[in-house]
Amino acid sequence: MASSDPSKKPRPGPWPPAPDSAAMPPSSWAKRTGFRPKFSGETNASDSGQITTLPLPPAQPAVQEQAQAKPKQPDSNLDLEAGPVAPRQGPTSNGEAVVARDRAKEKDKELTPPVRKRRESDGGKNGLPTAGEGSRRARNDGAATVDVLPQSGLDDDGFISRNSHMKYELRDSPGLVPIGLYGFQHFLSILGSLILIPLVIVPAMGGTYEDTANVVSTVLFTSGMTTLLHISFGSRLPLIQGPSFVYLAPVLAIINSPEFLGLNGNNFKHIMKELQGAIIIGSAFQAFLGYSGLMKILLRLINPVVVSPTIAAIGLSFYSYGFPRVGSCIEIGVLQILLVIIFSLYLRKVSVLGHRVFLIYAVPLGLFITWAAAFLLTESGVYSYKGCDANIPAANIISDHCRRHVSRMKNCRVDTSHAFRSSPWFRFPYPLQWGTPVFHWKMALVMCVVSIISSVDSVGSYHATALLVASRPPTPGVLSRGIGLEGLSSILAAIWGTGTGSTTLTENVHTIAVTKMGSRRAVEFGACAMIVLSLIGKVGGIIASIPEVMVAALLCFMWAMLTALGLSNLRYSEAGSSRNIIIVGLSLFFSLSVPAYFQQYGISPNSNMSVPSYYQPYTVASHGPIQTKSDGLNYVLNTLLSLNMVIAFLVAVVLDNTVPGSRQERGVYTWSEAEAARREPAVSKDYELPFRVGKIFRWVKWVGF
Repeated sequence: MASSDPSKKPRPGPWPPAPDSAAMPPSSWAKRTGFRPKFSGETNASDSGQITTLPLPPAQPAVQEQAQAKPKQPDSNLDLEAGPVAPRQGPTSNGEAVVARDRAKEKDKELTPPVRKRRESDGGKNGLPTAGEGSRRARNDGAATVDVLPQSGLDDDGFISRNSHMKYELRDSPGLVPIGLYGFQHFLSILGSLILIPLVIVPAMGGTYEDTANVVSTVLFTSGMTTLLHISFGSRLPLIQGPSFVYLAPVLAIINSPEFLGLNGNNFKHIMKELQGAIIIGSAFQAFLGYSGLMKILLRLINPVVVSPTIAAIGLSFYSYGFPRVGSCIEIGVLQILLVIIFSLYLRKVSVLGHRVFLIYAVPLGLFITWAAAFLLTESGVYSYKGCDANIPAANIISDHCRRHVSRMKNCRVDTSHAFRSSPWFRFPYPLQWGTPVFHWKMALVMCVVSIISSVDSVGSYHATALLVASRPPTPGVLSRGIGLEGLSSILAAIWGTGTGSTTLTENVHTIAVTKMGSRRAVEFGACAMIVLSLIGKVGGIIASIPEVMVAALLCFMWAMLTALGLSNLRYSEAGSSRNIIIVGLSLFFSLSVPAYFQQYGISPNSNMSVPSYYQPYTVASHGPIQTKSDGLNYVLNTLLSLNMVIAFLVAVVLDNTVPGSRQERGVYTWSEAEAARREPAVSKDYELPFRVGKIFRWVKWVGF
C-alpha cells in the first residue's frame, strides 16, 4: 500500500492515468444516486436522514478539521426514493475504493447513533418538525449526538424551546382585552362549520324555521360547553368542539332510511330521537376507546398517509349536494362562492390594523354581503312570487310556470320576518328537549364505526395543533384522554339534541395558523361567548333565515378546504414517494368509486324516487347490493360501504400498514414519551389536568402521563 508519510509523496508533475477501480454498474449507481454526472459535495445520507461527512485519512488532519468546520450540504436534487446515497470515492493508488467505502460506512454506523432529522414544514417559516417527535437534549455518550430540531434558546423552565411565529402560545395569557378579541375572532372565523350542518339536516328531517332556530341555538350552546370541557379535561389544546362533517353523511343516511320515508306528522322529532339514540351508543363506544387504552393500540395504525385520504374523502363525498343546490338560485349562489374565493385568496394579504381580516373572516364576510344583497332584492320586489301562491304544495300546482317560479323564489328569498318574529328573545337549551331517545342497534353500529373515523380525524388535528402551539407533542395517554372526552362530549351533544356528535373541528388547524392565536385562554373566552349567544333566541332565528342556496355555496368552499386540509397532512411524510402516492391515489379513487357502485345499484334510470336527487346517494340502505336474510345486517353493510370516508380509511390503513416503507417515508407520528414528559416542566404545564384532577388518573397510566 502507498505510504501515508507526506515527505515520501512524489512531487507534483504530470498526472498518470487513474488505475481501474471496481466501479459500480451504471444501472445500480443510477438507482442509488439518480445518475448525476457531478456532485456538489461528498456526503453520506443515513437512513434516519442525518447527513454526516466521511472520516478522512489520518494523514490529512488539516483537511479533516476543515471538513468538520464546514460540513458539505446534501444535494437538493437527490431522488427521495433512491435510498441512502453512496459517497463518491476518489481514485486510490491501490484500487481499493469500494472496500474503503464499505469500511467507512460500517465504521460510521458503529460510531454514530441514529438521529432523526426533522425537516421544516409550512414553507420552512417556523421550523416545525415533520413527524411530531419530541426534541431531545444533546447527550455525549462517547460520540457526538446532534439535536437537529430547530431551537432558539431556553424557555422559562430551563428547557430548550423552538422558534415559533405564533403571537400567543398555549399557556400565554395576553390580557383581558386581547383574550376577548381573539377568542371571539376564533369562533367567528369557524362559525360556518358550527351553523351549516343544522341548516342542512333540519330541513331534511322536515323541520320548520322554529326547529332550525332551536337546533342552531343548541349547537352553539353545546359547542361552547364541550369546548370548555375539552380544553380543561381533554387534550388541553385550543381546539373548538362542534358538529363535524364526519357525522353529516351518516346522519343523512339515517334520515333517508326506508322506515322514515313514509312517516306522517312531525317527522322532525321522530327522526331526531332516532339520531340521538344512535349517537349516544356510538359516542359511548368512542369514550370507551379512549379511556380504556385501546386508542393507544389503534394509534399505531394511524399515520399521515392514513389520515390524509380519510379527511379528504369527507370533503369530496358531498359533491352531489354542493353545486346542484347552488344552481337552484344561480346568481346568489355564484356570488357567494366568488366573494369567499376573492376574500380568502386574492385579498388574503390585505391587513387592517395588523389583522388579515379578509382571510380570517372570509366565510362570515361573504355570508353577510350575500345575505344583505338577497335581502334587498327580496324587499324591493325583485324576488316576488308574481301572483303564484307559495302556500300550495308544489305537487298540487297546476301551472308549470308557477311550479318552477315558486321553487326558485323559495331558494332565493330571504324571509327574516317570520323566523325572527317566531323566535323568543331568551331560550335556554335543555336536555331531551325533543323527547326520549330511541335506540336501534343497526343505526348505533353505524355510528360506532363513524366514531372511529372521527378519532382518526382528531389524531391529525392534535398532531398539527401541537406543532403550532405546544412545547412538545402530547403523549399517547394525553391523546387517549382527549379521544375519551370527545366521546363524552358527543354524548352530551346527543342528549341536548344537536342531531350530530361533537368532535374536534378540522378547520381549527387552519384558523390557528392564520390568526397565530394558540392561547387556550382565548378559546375558553370564545366558548363562553358562544354559550351567551346561544341563550339569545333571536340569534338562532336570524341564522335560520339563511337561504339553502347560500348554505350550499358556503359548503362548497368549506368542503373544498376540508379536502385540502386533509391532503396537507402528507407534508409530514415523503409526499414524493411512489409508495405514498399510490396509496393515497387508490384510497381516494376507491372512496369515490365503491360508494358510487353501492349508491347506484338497483336504481333504474327512470325510477321516481321520493327524495330529491341530491339525497339519493344516502338512500342506499333500501336498494344496496348486499341482500342477506338479516335486514339489519343489510342496512349496516350497505350504509357503511356507501360512505366515502369509510372506504378511504379501510384502503389506506390496510395498505399503509402492509406495504413496506421506512418510518421517515411513512411520516410515522412519534408522540412524546410519558417518562420524558414528566421530567420536563414545560410539557407537564401544557398537558396536565387542572385542579389536581390528574392525581385521580395516575393509576390509569394510559390516559395521562
